[in-house]
Parts: sequence; C-alpha cells; structure tokens
Amino acid sequence: MTDTPVKQQNTGAYYGQAVLSFGLALAAISIGIYRLDADAWVRGFLAIAVLYLTTSAFTLAKVIRDRQEAGQIVSRVDQARLEKILAEHGPFQKL
Repeated sequence: MTDTPVKQQNTGAYYGQAVLSFGLALAAISIGIYRLDADAWVRGFLAIAVLYLTTSAFTLAKVIRDRQEAGQIVSRVDQARLEKILAEHGPFQKL
C-alpha cells in the first residue's frame, strides 16, 4: 500500500473568504484601538502589539507549512527508493 499524499487546492471562494476575514479583523482592531478612550501612547503600544502578533502568526504559519512540505518530500523520496528496490528485486521476476 502506498501512502501518496493528496494534493489539496483551495478554491477561489475559500481564498477570498480568508483574505476578507483577515482584512475585516485587522480593520476592526484598528478602529477599536483608534476609538479607545486612552492616551496616544497606549493606543500606539496596542497598535504595535497587534502588528507584532500579526507578523508572528504569518511566520508561524509559514514554518508549519514548510515543515509539512519537507516531511512530504522525504516521504516521496523514501517511497521512490522502495519502489525501485521492489522493481529490481521483485518476487515475480523471471530468474
């Protein structure tokens, strides 16, 4: 049995929903910070914290994706090696 990973492709609607959701969340937090009844330095600190959290989330998502893709590549290489060995030394080959 082979463990071939299925290539998943997101639809345009899913991609659009993700982008729209991110934009709405960022706009909502920006408006919330702007309208907050606090000093400018407090609003500035919160804005920088939101930007830091956002960039950290993107970095984490990229690291997780890269690790997953690396695991799939190793799995494919191991599978190719096994298939080569089985093809060369198959039990059903004529002697």
